[in-house]
Amino acid sequence: RAATLDDQVAALRTELARLNGLLGTDQQRLAEQGQQITDLNRQLSAALANRVEELTRYRSEFFGRLRTVFEGRPGIRIEGDRFILESEILFAVGSAEIGIGGLDQLDRVAETLRELIAQIPPELNWVLQIEGHTDRRPVAGRAFRSNWELSAARAISVMRFLVDRGIPTDRIAVAGFGEFQPIDRSDTEPGFARNRRIEL
Repeated sequence: RAATLDDQVAALRTELARLNGLLGTDQQRLAEQGQQITDLNRQLSAALANRVEELTRYRSEFFGRLRTVFEGRPGIRIEGDRFILESEILFAVGSAEIGIGGLDQLDRVAETLRELIAQIPPELNWVLQIEGHTDRRPVAGRAFRSNWELSAARAISVMRFLVDRGIPTDRIAVAGFGEFQPIDRSDTEPGFARNRRIEL
């Protein structure tokens, strides 16, 4: 019986040594995989940082160029990353048809956009959002049932103009906010005028 137990202990020791060897190999493999994951994470972080830097550069150039086009023009304000065009320079009251003065303003925008788009790599994802806004007074006339419809129609008119001037349709988004995103809550004519706007 003692000899049998010795044989079993020897067998167990051999198996334990084999398992320890496997465990060592697995631990080494896990360490190597962990290092590979760390390296991949480092590469991914660097690639993302480069992409963010590239997007920031194009965004900065985009706003810089449009700022040059818009700065000092009556009826146009620049606030942060938004260019705000008062509705009166683009549209007649209650209308979504762009007037002669508005065509000139938007022509400059389209020309600048085309120049910039030619420089932006196609794999960079960007969108120009066109937002229509109105004041809170009911719409005049019967062309539109609500301020919401008027604001959306105006934004769509600007979109169509830019698309007709060569701006890609997949780079434009349109939104109508009606009177629901006011920037001036006063019940005054200047306040109403500030709220009637197109934002790019």
